[in-house]
Amino acid sequence: MLEEVERWLATRSWSVSDRPLHRVMAAKRSSGQTVSVVLPALNEEETVGDIVAIIRHDLMQQVPLVDEIVVVDSGSTDRTAAVAAAAGARVVHRDAILPRIPAVPGKGEVLWRSLLVTTGDIVCFIDADLREFSSDFVAGIVGPLLTDPDVDLVKAMYDRPLGGAAGQGGRVTELMARPLLNMHWPQLAGFVQPLGGEYAARRSLLEQLPFPVGYGVELGMLVDALHLVGLDALAQVDVGVRKHRHQDGQALGRMSAAIYRTAQLRLARGHLIRPSLTQFERGEDGFEPRTYSVDTEERPPMVEITEYAERRVA
Repeated sequence: MLEEVERWLATRSWSVSDRPLHRVMAAKRSSGQTVSVVLPALNEEETVGDIVAIIRHDLMQQVPLVDEIVVVDSGSTDRTAAVAAAAGARVVHRDAILPRIPAVPGKGEVLWRSLLVTTGDIVCFIDADLREFSSDFVAGIVGPLLTDPDVDLVKAMYDRPLGGAAGQGGRVTELMARPLLNMHWPQLAGFVQPLGGEYAARRSLLEQLPFPVGYGVELGMLVDALHLVGLDALAQVDVGVRKHRHQDGQALGRMSAAIYRTAQLRLARGHLIRPSLTQFERGEDGFEPRTYSVDTEERPPMVEITEYAERRVA
């Protein structure tokens, strides 16, 4: 490991207990900064309501750390929107945001558009499929942004159990993202959960970043933030254990392909020779190929969008 990374781990890797809530709140009051929490959601009616309710109770009613909770629904066919609204979130449908640019499927697309419907100086992203959720996920990653003005982006780190085994989750991280980062961006080798969906950042940083529309958004954001603001502006906070719905192996393969493509574009800023992935499923006549396109689109930095610039002036 690089000496720079060892130093970073000693100075930019914290525990949620390092910043008690009263200290975080004091920093919020003195700075006057506002906090938005965004949950990208697609068919998460079983979990999204509990997450919203816990954030509202712990971080809006008991202490005013969070100023708004926005659930961006990316086309759910279940009761995600209704459940989220009933729990107290403002629900916005992806297609209603910036309608002049047709939306495409993908998590990164939703996160990018969320910048247009939130107002916080700090934006905190939380996946909507978390179980046994704790508000420490939000307070832990927002805290450093309020107490340390030289920090611009904070990722959550945690254990990810799989099937009762500790630390076996995050298979795409271990098999794809971590090797890529260690080989090509070794300054980022200290991130425990580089692909984790729980992170917070200053709007002033997020609006300057391009957003891969799909699963590559987390890796792309880390790499681009490293180049834009440097390693010392990035940090991570241990928030305990993350439990969520796990994807099957083929879904993980598609996710890995999107992440590899995101890395490839950042290495060469070129084009994919073949932006597709073929997988196999056993059918009546043996193994049958299934070919999926790999996300190749990225959204430009939000500061380049006319509607966003007009909103800032207004």
